[in-house]
Amino acid sequence: MDRLDAPARLMIVSDLDHTMVDHHDPENISLLRFNALWESNYRHSSLLVFSTGRSPTLYKELRKEKPMLTPDITIMSVGTEITYGELMFPDDGWEKFLNEKWNRDIVVEESSKYPELSFQSVTEQRPHKVSFYVQKGKAEGVMKSLYACLTNRGLDVKIIYSGGMDLDILPQAAGKGQALAYLLKKLEAEGKLPINTLVCGDSGNDAELFSIPEVHGVMVSNAQEELLKWHAENAKNNPKIVHASERCAAGIIQAIGHFGLGPHTSPRDVEDLSSFKLDTFIPGHVLVVFYLLYERWRRAEVENSSATIQNLKKNTFENGVLIHPSGVERPLHNCIDAVAAHYGDNKGKEFRVWIDRVYSSQISSDAWLVKFYKWEISDEGRQCCLTTVLLNRKPETPEGFLLMHVHQTWMEGYSARNQKNDWFF
Repeated sequence: MDRLDAPARLMIVSDLDHTMVDHHDPENISLLRFNALWESNYRHSSLLVFSTGRSPTLYKELRKEKPMLTPDITIMSVGTEITYGELMFPDDGWEKFLNEKWNRDIVVEESSKYPELSFQSVTEQRPHKVSFYVQKGKAEGVMKSLYACLTNRGLDVKIIYSGGMDLDILPQAAGKGQALAYLLKKLEAEGKLPINTLVCGDSGNDAELFSIPEVHGVMVSNAQEELLKWHAENAKNNPKIVHASERCAAGIIQAIGHFGLGPHTSPRDVEDLSSFKLDTFIPGHVLVVFYLLYERWRRAEVENSSATIQNLKKNTFENGVLIHPSGVERPLHNCIDAVAAHYGDNKGKEFRVWIDRVYSSQISSDAWLVKFYKWEISDEGRQCCLTTVLLNRKPETPEGFLLMHVHQTWMEGYSARNQKNDWFF
C-alpha cells in the first residue's frame, strides 16, 4: 500500500476462480483484456487486491497456470490471511486480531464428529481456517448443529458454505468482508482511503464483500446460486451492486464502465491501435500498446505492411539500444527488422504477450524510467524477463514517445529455450 503517495483512484477487490479467472476460457481472453486495461490505465494510480478462498499454495499454483497480474494486496484462505506486494509480506496485526475466541484444536475435535464432513487437502488447512467438503443437501443441517457445538465450547466462529461443496470454519472476525473492512480502516488511518472501491465475486464466500458500506459491487454473469440468493434477500434494491451480463473479468470491465469508475476500453478491444491515444501521457499505456502490436504482428492479426514496421521505428530512437536477456547488445532498429521477418510465425498458435507490474518514475521533464515484467506464452510454454525502458516524450512522433534504451534480464525459471531467435523485445 506504500506504493502510492495519495489515495488510490480505484481499488478493485476481486475473487479469483470464476470471477477474475474464467476456467472455461482456455485462451484467457477476458483475463488478458483486464490485464491490458489495468496496466495501461490504472496501475500507476490504483490498487489491485485479489481476495480468494485459495490457500497460499493453491494461489501460487493458479498464478503458474493463468496469465494473472501481480496484485498489491492478496487476501487468501477466505479472508484469514493478508499479504502485501510481490513478496507477500504477512500482516501480523491481522493474525493477532483473529486469535481472539479461536481455538483450532477445538474446531477440529468437534467437526471430526460429523461423518458428513470430509477434510480438504492439507494445503487448505490454515492457522485460522479449517476446511471440509460436504454434500449440498446436508450442508445446512451440519452448519447449524456444528455452530451450536462450537459456540457451547466458548468459540466465536463463522461457517461459510460456497461452491456447492466447500465448507470453511473461521474465526467470527475473519472472512473476505472483514479483511476488506480492516484494509479500508488501515488505509483511512494513513489518509489514503480509495476514492472508489469495486468488489467482484461469484460465490457464497464473496457475499461479505458486498456488505461493506460505500463500495461498488459486481456479481459476474456466471455467479452461483448461493450469491444470487443472498443478493435477492439482502441487497436487491442496492443500486451500487450490479449483476453483469458478461462472464468473469469481462464482467469486471463492464462494471467499471457501468459505475463510471474510469476508463473501461481495454487496448485489446481496439482494432486500430495507431489511433488509440490517451489525453494524458501514461507510460504504461504506451508500453501495453507497443507490445500488443508486436503480438498481433506475430499472430498475423494486423496487415503485413511496411508502414507498421516504419511506425515502430519512428517510435524508437534511431541510435537506441536493446540489451537482450542473453547479454547481447543490439540496435533497436535491428530488432524491429528481425520482427518484420517473422510476420505471422505464430498465426493460429498459442501466442500471447502481456506486461505486469509497470512502475514508472519521471526523471526529467520529458523522460521516464519504466520497469515491468514482460511475459510471452507460446506452444513451448512461458517466458518472462524484467525489463527496464528509458522512455522519452516526443509529441511529434506517431504515438508521442520514443523508446530510447531497453534492458532485459531473464526471470529465474522463465528463460526462452531458443534465446537468440525467439525473443525480440
